[in-house]
Amino acid sequence: MDALDSTDIAILRALQRDGRLTNARLAEQVALSETPCWRRLKRLEADGYIAAYRAELNRRKLGYGVVAFVQITLGDHAGDAPLQFEQRVAAMPEVLFCHNVTGESDYLLQVVAADLDAYGIFVRDTLRRLPGVSAIRSNLSLREIKADHSLPL
Repeated sequence: MDALDSTDIAILRALQRDGRLTNARLAEQVALSETPCWRRLKRLEADGYIAAYRAELNRRKLGYGVVAFVQITLGDHAGDAPLQFEQRVAAMPEVLFCHNVTGESDYLLQVVAADLDAYGIFVRDTLRRLPGVSAIRSNLSLREIKADHSLPL
């Protein structure tokens, strides 16, 4: 963050709120003319501060009524098992996030499913068959309080 000035931070904040801002509107919001704003934006992209632009979709409207936080413990940490596990999980569209964590489990996943039956089938037919898995613990979300992917800038 040391390489960023207050204008860069303002650009990043504005784009976190609305990634579809035109350059003209973005320049207006951060009090720059369009050309310097465009140059800064391109530099922020090139330097990797902006990783991607995407739409935030409504999971319920798309039929995903269940969110589960799944703790996975591997029985075998040697050899290829952890890498194979990670590669397989990374390819699963139902898994929104996967983190290698400290504590009692090895991985924490956020999984979406249409309903409890679909989630149960996913656990039985997919997660339990992953290489090295020795334990699975699920916590189902009862109510989403906050779902914000914006970083504190």
